[in-house]
Amino acid sequence: MKSLGLIFKELLESEGIDKIGGLHRMRGDDPFQEMAISILDGKGAIIRLDEPVKPAWSLDGELVGSSRFVYSPSGHDDTLIGREEIKRELSKYEHPYFIIDLMYWDEHTDKEKRKLALQLNQSYGLIRDYLWGERLVLTWLNKRAESSMHFPLQRITSFKGPTHKFLAENGMREAILLDPWAEKDIKPEDFISKAFIIGGIVDKTGNKKGATPRMGEKLQENGIKVKRRRISLRGDTVGVPDRINLILEILLKMIFEDKKMEEAILEVQPYKDARWRLRKELPKHKIKLGKMVIVEKELFYEYSRWLNIRWKDFQKVVDDLKFIALEKDEIRKVITKMSSRYWRVMDSSDVLGEF
Repeated sequence: MKSLGLIFKELLESEGIDKIGGLHRMRGDDPFQEMAISILDGKGAIIRLDEPVKPAWSLDGELVGSSRFVYSPSGHDDTLIGREEIKRELSKYEHPYFIIDLMYWDEHTDKEKRKLALQLNQSYGLIRDYLWGERLVLTWLNKRAESSMHFPLQRITSFKGPTHKFLAENGMREAILLDPWAEKDIKPEDFISKAFIIGGIVDKTGNKKGATPRMGEKLQENGIKVKRRRISLRGDTVGVPDRINLILEILLKMIFEDKKMEEAILEVQPYKDARWRLRKELPKHKIKLGKMVIVEKELFYEYSRWLNIRWKDFQKVVDDLKFIALEKDEIRKVITKMSSRYWRVMDSSDVLGEF
């Protein structure tokens, strides 16, 4: 699926523009995404100047000297590409909505609401890295929730009603629900969906335990066909980030960057989540030698290929489990030494048995 930045570059190319300059410094990694977002926000346009300006970027994102075609943060009468031109181009595509369902907002404590608001703020920034704010939807948005937000709600799709009503009003009768309790992983064939729903929940305990499946039930009761899908790491959800913004980021990477699920998880996985998964994995490899429980140090290299762990994370988990990490050669020496000691004891017993 094409991102906003890619569509904008194709629009520039169709207008015969192969490089673009900027009248102010671009802060993001993708200058074309940033330009397109600013133009959609009504903060500028692409214009043509009599004299070239620096810096300029090729459509491949490389700095290439100067250009007469520039992004200007202020309005001009001689606009080549403005807000309406980009919106017209976007209307040729069917980009999905990414819906965060806030049905359980009032079930959260004040501290949890602050965490949730922070994750929503980060989700707003993320959606603008790939699309534009309108594609992020907050449903069940009441005044109490609105007052907790720290980003411009007018630049996303704010919906005071339930999720099923938003879907119905926009002609959608089915959606993908990201649910850690789902039996099936999300797959590329699911990416044709017009709506992806993430539960607006933090700390899934108490009344919020099992809230995501209940969201799915409510949608189905109101005529929405729900496909429950999970994000998993090698068949298990342990170690998969549960913060809303990170779930969204994994999903966006899979859809717009063609990342495999495992690769997308590894790129955003907090060390803490990686350690939780490692705590589950290491006991599978334990070696009991007397009162000692040993694991191979070399396991660090195996697990660091698909868990975001550093050596100190590996050592912390080993310590927490009260294991000892030794290299394979050291383990063999310990086994040999213990075996030799065992046979010496046995030989002594045989000698004593003769008396």
